[in-house]
Amino acid sequence: MKKIVAIQSDKLKDINIKTDTTFLLALEGQKRGYSIVWYETKDLNIVNSKTIVYGKTVKFFENKKNFYKVVNKQKFNLAKASFILIRQNPPFNMDYINSTHFLDTINSNKIINNPTAIRNISEKFFSSNFFKYMPKTIFTKNMLEINSFLNKNKKIVVKPIHGYAGKDILFISSKLQKKKINTYLNKFGHVMVQKYLHKVKNGDKRVFIINGKVKGAIRRKPKKGSNLSNISQGGVAQATKLNSRELKISKIVARSLIKNNIFFAGIDLVDGYLIGDINVTSPTGLPQYKILTGINLAEYFWDELEKLK
Repeated sequence: MKKIVAIQSDKLKDINIKTDTTFLLALEGQKRGYSIVWYETKDLNIVNSKTIVYGKTVKFFENKKNFYKVVNKQKFNLAKASFILIRQNPPFNMDYINSTHFLDTINSNKIINNPTAIRNISEKFFSSNFFKYMPKTIFTKNMLEINSFLNKNKKIVVKPIHGYAGKDILFISSKLQKKKINTYLNKFGHVMVQKYLHKVKNGDKRVFIINGKVKGAIRRKPKKGSNLSNISQGGVAQATKLNSRELKISKIVARSLIKNNIFFAGIDLVDGYLIGDINVTSPTGLPQYKILTGINLAEYFWDELEKLK
């Protein structure tokens, strides 16, 4: 039987081969003899009880300006894939949710991450299982609760529950501007509100969890004048190691994730605290880790994935 990995992601032309984790995973799959069928959520269909996509068979090339070639376009039955990787970027919206329902029709053991699991695990809400390892945190859309939290903690961070990539984050250290917050809440609904950690200026640590194991981390340092460590927001990746507290927290989260059928995740720590971002939809950072350490975690990812057969 032909070895095929189907990758549900974004447009091929939008890939940044220097920073894209999906590209690294695809290259490793190719090295292991897998043919790659690339498709977007718009390509999903259920016809005659079969989940099919109008995808592209793609060949990727390492260290080349023209880094991919579309070999052919095809109508492909996803049930025939050896594995399916869900790798499109957030936002986690109805399109994303609908795609998980399509994929629920297929044997979920070969889909990473499990579509039911990523639908049920809100990347920020799931952190409510680990409050004891987090800065003071509330979830709310109530102005009075936010104002009370600000008065107690002096400086706070407000994040949309389904936000991503460091977007739409508020840092508040003065009197609450009610009109501004009202507009924000009307746009985003319930939010995560946390006590501001001053050491966020030194960066965060992105921890990689694969098949229930903590496999490494990078430090992401914000650009000057920013609190945002995300690479997409100008953050710079640096080599790092986890201290004993950080490793303990990471292992606790890892055990919980594997129990909930999450194979690949990234979590973020600041000053020894889990800051509530548990990335399960499309974890990133593996290329930066490879550059900094010489270790290609895509190899470990595939070693563990092939054990699932």
